[in-house]
Amino acid sequence: MNKPKTKQQQTSGTIALNKKSRHDYILEDRFETGLVLQGWEVKSLRAGRVQLIDSYVIVKNGEAFLLGALITPLLTASTHILPDATRTRKLLLHRQELNKLIGAVERKGYTLIPTALYWKHRRAKLEIALAKGKQLHDKRASEKERDWQREKQRLFKTKAK
Repeated sequence: MNKPKTKQQQTSGTIALNKKSRHDYILEDRFETGLVLQGWEVKSLRAGRVQLIDSYVIVKNGEAFLLGALITPLLTASTHILPDATRTRKLLLHRQELNKLIGAVERKGYTLIPTALYWKHRRAKLEIALAKGKQLHDKRASEKERDWQREKQRLFKTKAK
């Protein structure tokens, strides 16, 4: 018999977001990838002890790898292993997706940035995006646009009352 889901199981599947990526890069295509993880890493993900800031993805020898992601080991990690919090983790992608990413990164000058880490069907998934770096004036323009949208919402709210 299936047990009814508790409130903890029904909560959002998001583990970590990289909010800084939207500010620093123009994000274009997004891809969902799997991660090759060790047991202690999965336990740390369940505890929410992960940071995606300053992490990036490289494509080497036809495979994708996540570098710079910090998964802090729990204090209860096994004693027979030495956990490395920032180790390089392999990403699982289909060959077609990998070919598309290789073409964009090597020929078009894009960067691969992780944007979100979440649970999907009890598996950890990483969302990566093809990104172009923003110049300082681009960041100012997006900030100005965001402020205008906020101000516009305030004006509509006051007119409605």
